Amino acid sequence: MSFQAPKGVKEYVPPQASTFYAIRAAFAETARRAGYSYLETAVFEDTQLFARGVGESTDVVSKEMYTFTDRGGRSLTLRPEFTAGVLRAVLEHGLHRGQLPVKVWTDGPVFRAEAPQEGRYRQFYQLDLEAIGSEDPAVDAETIALAWQWYTTLGLTQVRLLLNSLGCRECRPIYRARLQEFLRALDLDEATRARIEINPLRVLDDKRPEVQEQLADAPLIGDHLCAGCKSYHDRVKQLLADLGIPWEDSPRLVRGLDYYTRTTFEFDHPLLGAQSGIGGGGRYDGLSEAIGGPALPGIGFGLGLDRTVIALEREGVEPATPARCEVYGVALGDEAARAMFTLVNDLRAAGVAADMAFGGKGLKGAMKGADRSGARFALILGERDLAARAVQVKDLTTADQTEVPLAQVVDVLKGKVQ
Repeated sequence: MSFQAPKGVKEYVPPQASTFYAIRAAFAETARRAGYSYLETAVFEDTQLFARGVGESTDVVSKEMYTFTDRGGRSLTLRPEFTAGVLRAVLEHGLHRGQLPVKVWTDGPVFRAEAPQEGRYRQFYQLDLEAIGSEDPAVDAETIALAWQWYTTLGLTQVRLLLNSLGCRECRPIYRARLQEFLRALDLDEATRARIEINPLRVLDDKRPEVQEQLADAPLIGDHLCAGCKSYHDRVKQLLADLGIPWEDSPRLVRGLDYYTRTTFEFDHPLLGAQSGIGGGGRYDGLSEAIGGPALPGIGFGLGLDRTVIALEREGVEPATPARCEVYGVALGDEAARAMFTLVNDLRAAGVAADMAFGGKGLKGAMKGADRSGARFALILGERDLAARAVQVKDLTTADQTEVPLAQVVDVLKGKVQ
């Protein structure tokens, strides 16, 4: 039998993997320039971290988590999202006792037991960025702007920013009661009715048409914001406008996790159909207390790498990727192969992407390898060249060929490819 990847696992292999790598690298640079440090967190956590942090009423916790009991009888869960684990790591390692906000980012696979389809996988990949310890609308605007800058850097032009506020501890309970009153009067199934009592905002996030039809006249959180939340939200929008970032008011946007407060946002791409959400996030000012930490405000986002790759393909955009090979060595004979092996490694040490033909191929076969490698230059080294202490440098785009002394070839090629 031959093994295959489990159902719902998206894998990236060449050449598509180069795009996947390039967009991660672009994000790393975007985050670095804004003062965000990288951290690596656990892939699995205590199940209660997500139950208390994400919310037991969410589909993520109630239906989609990969939970297992380890040999010590502990209940553990593969991370279904990043924020709760990142905040746990910040608290555990005392990062919040230093300069605030703590600005960190991470990336990697996350896991949800969903019905697989294009853009929705059981193992999928996210970029995560968090700013923890500051309640400032400028921090909200910064996180949104960094995601927008990343999409723009990649060359995407059809991304839409949807924006909403979910209020705070003062005004949200009033809205919650008003929303519950409205929802209780609707014709809903028992599971949805139970959700009304636990977290009625989850009902607004129900994608079923028969539910959405009944929500047309549902009260909006924006009409129930306190003065402080309204002023905060207006400031965020003003700062985004100052940066020239367009947004669309989305009064029913609630996202799928319980910890969001105030600023909530989503990035949407119309060419992705039903899976048009390619990233999003928001403020989570009560999450630290929910998982046993001190009062510590925060905001962050998760951006879907899988859906971003699809969006780039739909728009016909190919991000710039580093050359896999810039110089390809072709050696004719055992002694030439030995010398070429050293030369290729010298080129790599000098910062030049280099490869060579292996297996004692003849000139014709080796040159086919040079063409397939994508290299701009081929180095051809035979017994005569060795005797002359020189190597033939062939430009594969023009077919021009010159002889260069072996002692100078690394410096010559370094100047040509950089």
